[in-house]
Amino acid sequence: MKFVIGLIVGVIAGVLLAGVVGWNVMPGLMLEERVSPFDVEETVDRIKANAEANDWVVSDVRKLHKSVKKHGGGELPPVMLVDLCQPHHAFRILDEDGNKRVSVFMPCTISVYQKDDGRTYIGNMNAGLLGRMFGGTVAEVMGGAVAADQQKFIAFAR
Repeated sequence: MKFVIGLIVGVIAGVLLAGVVGWNVMPGLMLEERVSPFDVEETVDRIKANAEANDWVVSDVRKLHKSVKKHGGGELPPVMLVDLCQPHHAFRILDEDGNKRVSVFMPCTISVYQKDDGRTYIGNMNAGLLGRMFGGTVAEVMGGAVAADQQKFIAFAR
């Protein structure tokens, strides 16, 4: 009986520990960040050029820091959002009704921002990991072509 109770307590403790570790590790796996050797504007321009060279559409570049200030949130260093779409990839995913909920992650957005250290950073979602979480066509597209292309857009950064 003591063994069974110990086993149950051990399994519960293991599950809780795995949950705590997963909860703390996931953000670092889902969101990637790297330093750009260029200022914010040049970094945005390079990402746009690289995306367009790989047949992606730059649907918008939003100046989040200006929107925050305009709506009373205060002064921030530059935070730019580069919205990117590859129509063929988007179609493959959204053509299936079960995948339409993934549209919340579309368009693919790469952020470019300046931190207090004065350096420029690039932030992006780990498309491959995101795709694997959904499986099927989403995994094929996001985990394959989208993840590979995304890395091409920001390859100049370390």
